[in-house]
Amino acid sequence: MPKTYRFTAEQREEVKAAQKKEKEAKLSLKLQVLDLRVRGYKNEEIAEITGYSKSRVSAIVCIYAKEGISYFQQENRKSGNRRNMSYEQEAELLAQYEKLAEAGQIVETGEIKKAYEKKVGHTIGSSQIYRVLARHGWRKVMPRSKHPKKASDEAIEASKKLTYGWEKKEQVFQEGVFA
Repeated sequence: MPKTYRFTAEQREEVKAAQKKEKEAKLSLKLQVLDLRVRGYKNEEIAEITGYSKSRVSAIVCIYAKEGISYFQQENRKSGNRRNMSYEQEAELLAQYEKLAEAGQIVETGEIKKAYEKKVGHTIGSSQIYRVLARHGWRKVMPRSKHPKKASDEAIEASKKLTYGWEKKEQVFQEGVFA
């Protein structure tokens, strides 16, 4: 049997006062849900009026019953921040790998991921590590394209001019020996 919440006259006044002060659209809609529920509307009716689903209406009412109006009025309450560590903690973790990279060693994301998981205490997806690295300005750096012991451009051009008997083979083909 679903739980039904009973609201007092004080709670009705609290919701009305919060609704008058609020200017943000998303929060205003949630307060409208609470106002309708406090007035005695059923969740199905509130869902039709506000456009929320019945389960979302029920969740909003449940949060209000447990946490009160202060939950909805928290400053800087943003959803979607699912980071396991703060920016500073991530920077601290990456500092040791930055030293290795500056020393010329190859740093693999697998190593960083293992250290991150150990510090957080649970497994994470590999895309999360790439987001952490991007957040801290890391980028994928490939090994240098030119070998350090590569010959100079003059030596390469000089070796191209050397003949290894190719001129004789060209003459043989032109004279028609193999034709």
